[in-house]
Amino acid sequence: MRHIAYVFVPVLLVGVAAGASPASAAGCDKACLERVAAEYHAAWLAHDPSRAPLARKVRFSENNVELTLPDGSWATVSEAVGTPLVLSDPKTGNVGLYTTVLQSKEIQTYAAIRLKVQGGRITEAEHILSTKRNLSSPPTPFGDIYKNPRDPDFTRVVPVAERASREELKQQANGYFATLENNNGEIRGIRFSPVATRNENGMNFPEIEKGFKSGRYGFNNRVRDRDCMVVDEERSAVMCRGFIDHKGVVDYVQLTDGTRQKSVFQEPHTWSFLESFKVKNGVVTAVEATFTAAPYYIKSPFTKKPDPVYDAIKPSGK
Repeated sequence: MRHIAYVFVPVLLVGVAAGASPASAAGCDKACLERVAAEYHAAWLAHDPSRAPLARKVRFSENNVELTLPDGSWATVSEAVGTPLVLSDPKTGNVGLYTTVLQSKEIQTYAAIRLKVQGGRITEAEHILSTKRNLSSPPTPFGDIYKNPRDPDFTRVVPVAERASREELKQQANGYFATLENNNGEIRGIRFSPVATRNENGMNFPEIEKGFKSGRYGFNNRVRDRDCMVVDEERSAVMCRGFIDHKGVVDYVQLTDGTRQKSVFQEPHTWSFLESFKVKNGVVTAVEATFTAAPYYIKSPFTKKPDPVYDAIKPSGK
């Protein structure tokens, strides 16, 4: 098996080459945030938290369980494969990265990481890790980490005239989640490029809009606790956290072409994700996501105001 060399520097240079960073509310500009992310990633791989610029008190979670750092994958991660995708937000002090690693030298893993940085020190570290074991429930989107088909445009800086505003980036992401929730063929508050693709756990899904218009995701009862924490203005991209709940009571979904499709979710189930969207000229051009199966109705320890209890059989808000 051929191992791809781990290189972080080119990703960092993309952000630095763009010119002056936006104002930082965390005392850490774009170059600083991405340097911190690189140091954290290297420390994680080395199983040595002393190599990361950690604050005295750090909140750490892995797959929505709050742990004492180092724990979880800090003991098992063994090698990085390929080049991480990095997004950074100096205005909030958040930085996110998508990386592919091996655990225990053989367990292929898709990892999405969000760090909160204050004064150049990490105060929060959030991991979502996806392995084949964690995706035992259907469907099981999981591709070979050595063939990860990520859109190479995702990390590139976007010309100012083609960028989305911070608010528009969040609106497009929320439109995506609104379209996914109780999907019936409607496109709700989002626009897609005709060639936009979605990379979920290394599986490439083209024709995103066509899939939504078919109503094939009608078994998604709710997309809740949505929070877009990392808004990278220079790359015109946004990283969001959320959960997709399946009540398990929808036996069949009626597609917009009249086809009756059996639901794969016959029991209560939740997807947990960190998902990012690239927006250029007002349309989504690429989606990057790390998904993992989770206990039904799990919550993130970093969600400040969880959505209220709801009737999962009905559309939310009704």
